[in-house]
Amino acid sequence: MAKPTKPASFEAAMSELEALIAEMERGDAPLETALLSYKRGGELIRYCQEQLAAAEQQIKVLDGDSLKPLDLEEAE
Repeated sequence: MAKPTKPASFEAAMSELEALIAEMERGDAPLETALLSYKRGGELIRYCQEQLAAAEQQIKVLDGDSLKPLDLEEAE
């Protein structure tokens, strides 16, 4: 079996993950396919977590190394 490719973006990974979840929820896939889907889902989750952590780090750098609570009234 070919090694799964790295997602093109966070959004692509989320889209693929949502499709895998929908497929698995139907419950009609053979066991081997379901296991491969589960494994791929784990890889996609790790990728998304890494992307979110990198984005958070960039925000910390841009915001002087401290995240601040979002003030919705101030944002308007």
